[in-house]
Amino acid sequence: MPSWPDVAPRHGRVVLREFEPGDVDMALDLATDPYVPLIGTLPAHADRDQASAWVEQQRRRLTEGVGFAFAIADHSTGKALGLIGLWLSGWPHGRASVGYSVAPLARRTGVATDALRALVDFAWTIPELFRLEAYIEPFNTPSQRVVRRAGFEVEGLLRSHQEIGGARRDLLLYSLIRLE
Repeated sequence: MPSWPDVAPRHGRVVLREFEPGDVDMALDLATDPYVPLIGTLPAHADRDQASAWVEQQRRRLTEGVGFAFAIADHSTGKALGLIGLWLSGWPHGRASVGYSVAPLARRTGVATDALRALVDFAWTIPELFRLEAYIEPFNTPSQRVVRRAGFEVEGLLRSHQEIGGARRDLLLYSLIRLE
């Protein structure tokens, strides 16, 4: 399993760092989004205890072998703006998947694109990785723009690929290949 980076990945106005107890307010904001709880472990309309437990869960992701859960933070203030993950279930095969959620108060500011670019730069420091994948619902055009801006290309539609919110959903598969 790869280790936590010695230098925090950064790009543009964001830095990717470990989650901290003070990130609970960002988690509370993120829990107000109706879609985020459907695709992750943060409860809908989480209370402070639930948000705190979620933050602690993110801090354990690497030691549990799941992957890297980074807080997306403003590089000037350190304030958490969202979550981005490099999930390593495919690591033995040279693959990893990416996922991100930006808190509603920080959206439409380029944060997700900057965070994904920082994550890609970090991912390519892991010698065993050659392919990154992102799975996005067809309706989620803002997320599709984010991955395209970070260099990902669409490979196709995966029909009935995953259950989300109690229903089977189609997902678009995007990938980025290390060329070196």
